[in-house]
Amino acid sequence: MNGTNHSRVSEFILLGLSDSPELQPLFFVVFSVLYVAIVMGNFLIILTVTSDPRLHSPMYFLLANLSFIDVCVASFATPKMIADFLVEQKTISFEACLAQIFFVHLFTGSEMVLLVSMAYDRYVAICKPLHYMTIMSRRVCIILVIISWCVGFIHTTSQLAFTVNLPFCGPNKVDSFFCDLPLVTKLACLDTYVVSLLIVADSGFLSLSSFLLLVISYTVILITVQSRSSASMAKARSTLTAHITVVTLFFGPCIFIYVWPFSSYSVDKVLAVFYTIFTPILNPTIYTLRNKEVKAAMSKLKSRYLNTNKVSVVIRSVFSLEPK
Repeated sequence: MNGTNHSRVSEFILLGLSDSPELQPLFFVVFSVLYVAIVMGNFLIILTVTSDPRLHSPMYFLLANLSFIDVCVASFATPKMIADFLVEQKTISFEACLAQIFFVHLFTGSEMVLLVSMAYDRYVAICKPLHYMTIMSRRVCIILVIISWCVGFIHTTSQLAFTVNLPFCGPNKVDSFFCDLPLVTKLACLDTYVVSLLIVADSGFLSLSSFLLLVISYTVILITVQSRSSASMAKARSTLTAHITVVTLFFGPCIFIYVWPFSSYSVDKVLAVFYTIFTPILNPTIYTLRNKEVKAAMSKLKSRYLNTNKVSVVIRSVFSLEPK
């Protein structure tokens, strides 16, 4: 009997977004469309940036990396969630649950640092324009991206260290659509108050420090922009608006969940959907709609690969090769 009391949980049950059977088909269609839009939209930005020489600048290099991370953020749990809408019992193995925890903190931690790097790029471009290309060299941009991934890896490793050795021997129902760390730790067979505080301290420190750096950076930039009345600052204002919007949409839910981790689970579910689904789909939309250079490059890309005349020529040539 004592041995059974310490048996290890081999899988968790994900309660998902809703327990209503009527909503499952609707959720399946909606989130399938959103996920396809996320992947296509962000990969379109990556393709546009890499294919147009006019966009081979530090800002767009970092933007392409942001789009790649957004695809990763949306992919660590969304495909599993979409598949779960079609089944009644939403289970996930213990190992897969740990993998989700690992990847969510790796990708979100990396994105936080990358957003700080993008803010630094705008600071140099606006406040030190004469030294911009010298400071933001290709080598520096690559180093900034590597640093963002390294910080994300260190962050997720420290978070996983709090969880991997916890004893799970009883409850195994996670009230979310993926293995969210604060919810999983509550299922351990011991008092996790100290562990929860360490998790909050770790995630809270990264989130708040990154957010404060961003606030300071954009405050300095906005003051600089306001002090200059030249027409060239109009483009800077438009770019800054897009950056600040993205930062607010990403950090808002993250800070709310991990700095106030004892809020109701229903609120946490909505916020988790927001930063795993809606933020990755809003990022390409925001940067595209507010950036004339990206829109022009996309139009050029469209005319290059989707030109109606070229398609008709190809079709005619195919039919002309058919034997008569």
